[in-house]
Amino acid sequence: MTPPSTPSTSSTTTPRRDAAALAAVCLVALMFGLEISSVPVILPELERVLHADFQDAQWIMNAYTLACTSVLMAAGTLADRYGRRRVLVASLWLFGLASLACGLATSAPLLIAARFVQGVGAGAMMICQFAILSQQFREPAARSRAFAVWGVVAGIGLGFGPLVGAAIVALADWRWVFLVHAPLALLTLGLVHASVQESRDPDAHRLDVAGMLTLTLAVFALVYFITLGTVQGFGNRAGLALLAGALACLALFVAAERRSAHPMFDFSVFRIHRFNGAMMGSVGMNFSFWPFMIYLPIYFQSALGHDLMHAGWALLAYTLPTLLMPPLAERLALRHGAERVIPGGLGLMAAAFLLMAAGNARGSDAVVIAACLAAGIGLGLTNSPVTNTSTGAVSAARAGMASGIDFSARLITLALNIALMGFVLVSGIAGHLGEAGLHADAGELLQLAQGVAAGKLDILPDAAAPALAQAALRQGFGDVMLYAGIGVGLLALASRAFFRRGRRSVGLVPVRADADLG
Repeated sequence: MTPPSTPSTSSTTTPRRDAAALAAVCLVALMFGLEISSVPVILPELERVLHADFQDAQWIMNAYTLACTSVLMAAGTLADRYGRRRVLVASLWLFGLASLACGLATSAPLLIAARFVQGVGAGAMMICQFAILSQQFREPAARSRAFAVWGVVAGIGLGFGPLVGAAIVALADWRWVFLVHAPLALLTLGLVHASVQESRDPDAHRLDVAGMLTLTLAVFALVYFITLGTVQGFGNRAGLALLAGALACLALFVAAERRSAHPMFDFSVFRIHRFNGAMMGSVGMNFSFWPFMIYLPIYFQSALGHDLMHAGWALLAYTLPTLLMPPLAERLALRHGAERVIPGGLGLMAAAFLLMAAGNARGSDAVVIAACLAAGIGLGLTNSPVTNTSTGAVSAARAGMASGIDFSARLITLALNIALMGFVLVSGIAGHLGEAGLHADAGELLQLAQGVAAGKLDILPDAAAPALAQAALRQGFGDVMLYAGIGVGLLALASRAFFRRGRRSVGLVPVRADADLG
């Protein structure tokens, strides 16, 4: 998105209107965060009530993520052209109605479809709020305070979402995890109508339809290929066709962006080593921390045997540091440089997941919880410096585009790793069942492993089935923890290497005003 322009209305703001506008934007951030972090804790309940299988649970999360990814750039362009307030109002209506549909869903396919529509509204809401904050609060000190308040509320939504979801299920019904957003959306609409000024960019570019469609189709096909391969293997014709389609769409996306006069992805920014170092942080967080949160409720409830509320508290240990650490992360980045803080945060996450795997192997809940805290601290150290570094590494005119690439990289990596972690989990469970001597062919083992991965510990045809299933589930989760730890560790090394190359480039090449250094 381009920087906000002069508002189309001549009305002036007042402290009361500014406070109402800030409240509206904070509610948007709160709803967006809750829909990411409160839903994972109710997935076992959804599997039981809606008779959803393991793949359905993955798609309940990924439909939201993929929809956010697909609408991200389009919403920014439409908001610049037709008005940020107008697009925010339309997206709030869409999000509220889709939340209502989610809460009233009677089957997993209906819930997945409603989650996709909900994700479209959520992505459009998120992309509008930054421009509205910048437009509403023009004085630097007021803008800084507004963004600080917004950041705290967004962190509360993400950090306390698991506990909120668990409490809603314990006190009411899983449907209210979704239904609660309908009245919140109406309240936000009232605040928006009363306070937010309209603004648009008269020089906004055309919508990059080709880039948007090809990227969305590529990511969707790749996620579907991984999800299908978890059940049927990766050698079947349907899977290979999906992979070929994903690669073709990816090639078309690159070609479309290179030919476009105003691409949504300007690939020249990848010649900037500092930008690449920050992008390794974006990928690393969503390679490990966020996708693993989708599976943690199953781990705590089925593998460790905790009830829903205990699982919610354990998840709070995982997410709460992400709310508390950003101020310290910013101070450390100012003092020591983002080139040390970002790889350091990624390295801490890698160590935390390896420690988690060790605690899981030894059956130590205390070690697992301590590792969860460490992972949250690593995420909190990484998140804010990544955003500031990615936008600060390019010229001011390209900051919006760099921010869009950062957000897209996060969502795409998250969608892919939800599917990949599912594959690692199911494969690990199937391997343990096979080693334990369970008599079944490869296809039957994968089907049974999917049931175990969904928390159905009584699915095995044996008197000792629950104990064997629980042991297999722990084995599968150990593999996932190793996958996350090794992966984010390699990305930490890559981030450090990019930052070092960037420093050498600065030492050899005169610094330009926009800092676009190779």
